Amino acid sequence: MTTPAAPLQLVLASSSPRRRELVGRLGVEPARIASPDIDETPARGERPRAYALRLAEEKARAVARAAGEVVLAGDTTVALGRRILPKAESADDVRAMLQLMQGRRHSCISAISVIDAEGRQRSRLNETVVAFKPLSAEEIEAYVASGEGLGKAGGYAIQGRAEALVRFIAGSHSGVMGLPLFEARALLRAAGLPLG
Repeated sequence: MTTPAAPLQLVLASSSPRRRELVGRLGVEPARIASPDIDETPARGERPRAYALRLAEEKARAVARAAGEVVLAGDTTVALGRRILPKAESADDVRAMLQLMQGRRHSCISAISVIDAEGRQRSRLNETVVAFKPLSAEEIEAYVASGEGLGKAGGYAIQGRAEALVRFIAGSHSGVMGLPLFEARALLRAAGLPLG
């Protein structure tokens, strides 16, 4: 008589509360959370899609994986054409990026990478087009003052006040938040995790 295998455990390679919340929507709770420590500097001439995919894959590989664990990592990159917009580190960063993006379309590229219990790595990309309405100086300053955009790629969080400034979105709302659920579900199922 064989002993049944222990159930697979999910490791979320992200300290983002948004990613943890989104993973929960798939009906799975991470057994543990690990913050990968990698250099997120874009390589010279690196394009946004390649950059997002590289970071997601490096984050997944940077986390130690025990027997029976499946690692999920992600990266969300905001781009204007080929220009990668950084995470906002200051109010000035938030202001500058909103001024750049207001009235225009930009891309939110979400890459996810999963390493299964056998060590196989699979990755997917999701690209969503977002357009802000033309913003007045007062609207920009009100958003900057909220503090919501600090630490966020592109200087905004679509799940907060910025959502009211978006006039158009084509793609994955959850991808803009940080984890495209359709792609994440497919990868986690391929890795053998039972999902709700």
